[in-house]
Amino acid sequence: MRCPFCGNPDSQVKDSRPNEEISAIRRRRSCLSCGQRFTTVERVQLRELVVIKADGQRAPFEREKLARSIRIALRKRPVPDSRIEQIVTGIVGRLEASGEGEIDSALIGSMAMDVLRDVDTVGYVRFASVYRDFTEAKDFSEILTSMDKISADFKEKD
Repeated sequence: MRCPFCGNPDSQVKDSRPNEEISAIRRRRSCLSCGQRFTTVERVQLRELVVIKADGQRAPFEREKLARSIRIALRKRPVPDSRIEQIVTGIVGRLEASGEGEIDSALIGSMAMDVLRDVDTVGYVRFASVYRDFTEAKDFSEILTSMDKISADFKEKD
């Protein structure tokens, strides 16, 4: 692992421990050249995923981009960071388990919206407003109406 301070390619692992979510390992490292200490996080990756965007472009899947989008939607909401990590890990796990190497960006957005609807409705509306590119107030009204309908249908089943 390259040292972020001096760029030396050699470092020594001082401590390793599993992260809270178990799918990651946190390693404390020391640079063999400058002696500075730094932390790295390693995650299990089952396969390389490629995202097919709406315009047809292909780009490597970036876990952090998904996490950032969900964090923005849930900013100032009562959802702990650990829950956000669980959400992202769950979505990535489902994508990797699908067996597909190329994933449509619409599927990723849809998966995130499905989870957010159950976790935090305000975060769901925020995410939807960006994902579905809301341009008018009526767009918000439509999604809130659809949420009310889903909620009413759910109550009828109970």
